[in-house]
Amino acid sequence: MALRQRLVVIDGVRTPFCKAGTVLSGLDADDLGTEAVKALLARTGVDPREIAEVVMGCCGQPMKAANVGRVIALRAEIPEHVPAITVHRSCASGCEAITLAYEKLCAGVGDLFVVGGVESMSNYPLLYRRSAVEKFRRLVKAKTLGRRAGVVVSFRPSDFVPEVALMLGLTDSVSGLGMGETAELVGREHGITREMADEYALESHQRAVAARPLLAEEIAPVYAGRDSGEAVVEDVGPRENQSMEALGKLKTVFDRRTGTVTAGNASQITDGAAALLVASEAKAEELGMEPLGVLSGYAYAGCDPARMGLGPIHAIDKAETRTGLGLKDAELIELNEAFAAQVLACMKVATSASYARSELGRDTALGEIPREITNVNGGAIALGHPVGSTGARISLTLLKEMKRRDAKRGLATLCVGGGQGAALWFERLS
Repeated sequence: MALRQRLVVIDGVRTPFCKAGTVLSGLDADDLGTEAVKALLARTGVDPREIAEVVMGCCGQPMKAANVGRVIALRAEIPEHVPAITVHRSCASGCEAITLAYEKLCAGVGDLFVVGGVESMSNYPLLYRRSAVEKFRRLVKAKTLGRRAGVVVSFRPSDFVPEVALMLGLTDSVSGLGMGETAELVGREHGITREMADEYALESHQRAVAARPLLAEEIAPVYAGRDSGEAVVEDVGPRENQSMEALGKLKTVFDRRTGTVTAGNASQITDGAAALLVASEAKAEELGMEPLGVLSGYAYAGCDPARMGLGPIHAIDKAETRTGLGLKDAELIELNEAFAAQVLACMKVATSASYARSELGRDTALGEIPREITNVNGGAIALGHPVGSTGARISLTLLKEMKRRDAKRGLATLCVGGGQGAALWFERLS
């Protein structure tokens, strides 16, 4: 089933991706998103008045910038008559921004969109516990000095131990498992060892370090703070000196005895933003712009939240049913590296006919996800995973590499917290 209309990706840009708590921590999500969108407008030279809508993905919107997509659009000097929306599909929020633009194109909303995603994981808040909130509420309502004093003395030290919003967000509320625990589960079920996970992580760093000149093509410098004169110009996560020895010294986080997941073979908690200019084919031609590629099909699929890391398998299968495009058609693949164990489990499950029959309801395996064409410039283990923007980032990285290699088709896919997967197919225009 071909898409009814064709959404092309004209170009894109992103900020450097930096580990949370480091050089970009002084910038909130709206700051980072504004930097990305401004750089996109400057790079493409598009007239902002022609943009139909802005769609930005974000998981942890700052309270001071409700509907952060709108705040970003206005601060990037996109005219106020242009509406904007923020979308949240966990790790696939950046993908959702792209596919929602396609759906708006089909609905006749417009023919030129700015899409992308942003996350400042450094600035996820610390929260008061419910016990403290209730006491503060009683304190506000108390009318006499005596009653106020009674509330004050009822506070206990435990009331002021904060709940960490980041950790709450990384825990699935249905299964009760943290994202890392879900990776341990799929890794254990599919025979992924600690050594295999560390080897994969090492390769991610090696590829990212080697690809720095290529990744620079998609990065716009960002000044680290409003009063800083120093620009951040590259991703800070890739480690030139990463080694199996160093990875092997790290303790497992979730299962001390037999686990595989460590800080070294999991995606980095990261700050960053990405923005893409997308349009109808006719609009791109009218603007005289040569697109990077076209969105040729996509699917989102649900799976067991406790095994959310296998979401890409379910989404790739669903996309194949819709489009006829399968793994055999991919010349390049971006499979987000939430965890090494999760990526390796996906690679193993993709070739399993028994999994295909029992979980996908098909007679044959999906096929192979070859290492040599997957995440060729490294992935989130090295680059980082600012959750709201990753879907846009892997799509941009994929399209840039497809152009360099003159590849016809590429697949961007990722697992999604809560038990989902996303799969987006892109083609180069001939």
